[in-house]
Amino acid sequence: MKLDEQTFDAYVVQEIAADNTAGGKPVYQGAIAQRKVADLPAGEILIRVAFSSLNFKDALSSAGNKGVTRQYPHTPGIDAAGVVAESTDAGFAAGDEVIVIGYDLGMNTAGGFGQYIRVPAGWVVKRPAGLTLAESMIIGTAGFTAALCVDKLLQNGLRPEQGPVLVTGASGGVGSFAVALLAQLGYEVTAMSGATAMSGSTASHDFLRGLGAHDIIGREDYTDVSPKPMSKELWAGAVDVVGGDILFNVVKSLKYGGSVACCGLVASPQFQASVFPFILRGVNLLGVDSVNLPLAHKRKVWEKLATQWKLSHLPALETRLGMTELGDALASVLRGESTGRLVLDLSA
Repeated sequence: MKLDEQTFDAYVVQEIAADNTAGGKPVYQGAIAQRKVADLPAGEILIRVAFSSLNFKDALSSAGNKGVTRQYPHTPGIDAAGVVAESTDAGFAAGDEVIVIGYDLGMNTAGGFGQYIRVPAGWVVKRPAGLTLAESMIIGTAGFTAALCVDKLLQNGLRPEQGPVLVTGASGGVGSFAVALLAQLGYEVTAMSGATAMSGSTASHDFLRGLGAHDIIGREDYTDVSPKPMSKELWAGAVDVVGGDILFNVVKSLKYGGSVACCGLVASPQFQASVFPFILRGVNLLGVDSVNLPLAHKRKVWEKLATQWKLSHLPALETRLGMTELGDALASVLRGESTGRLVLDLSA
């Protein structure tokens, strides 16, 4: 049988027409469905997906967020790792183990929650020798983004002797990876997590301390916006995953010359701001993007994550899932209740 004639399993989100029971709004439902390889979009590389991982953007897509995914039915999954099944590009051959994160995968292009994807060659990176396919998805977009944040902070002069580094959203995918990486590099890490206020706070504390967090704080003190333009200097640097008022309060409490790497909007894409921390303390707000990062830069970061930045805590970050568990897991991510990295095994 030709590959194009094959069928495969995929997690497909359907848009159900609005009715009175849904308050006049469409309902989005996901389920495992059969798809044909021939139905996949055009591209030079056909990949048999072995593993994917769950990210906040996948949860938004599965919930019908039109800023992420415009057309349904759709298969989310912005991360994928697997084996090349077919290639029309000279740089790849059948049997190559590869990674795809970012670009349009899982947004408006059928993503890694299906057993096959077909993508442009310009999206694909060969698996570094120091990582397995499963390990690459423990990292995934979340870990990769965390590494970019840490890299930017280091490029802007952050050193361990300057003082503590704050990580917001520390229990989630990006935050937990940032905590582990910074701690492994010798930084004193303070982890801020909304999970500390939940019933499972003891487990959350144990998880974060196991990754190397020196201190753990709740987000309550950082959600209120004081009229004061600056706060006490606390942090030599920060990784912010949540945005909103928390980001503004982090900026106000940076030490002189400190930097915050901003990569998320879990709380809000908007925040109030004052120029005073920037012009009186010389602080820096650093934007981080992993989606459209040039491929050559992606290769370098993947090599770093497979060698000198390979986490000793990688296994501790992972929770392994099968396709039948996706619906509940995505809902948990959307509610901000997931911990660490959720890895999807497409053979399970």
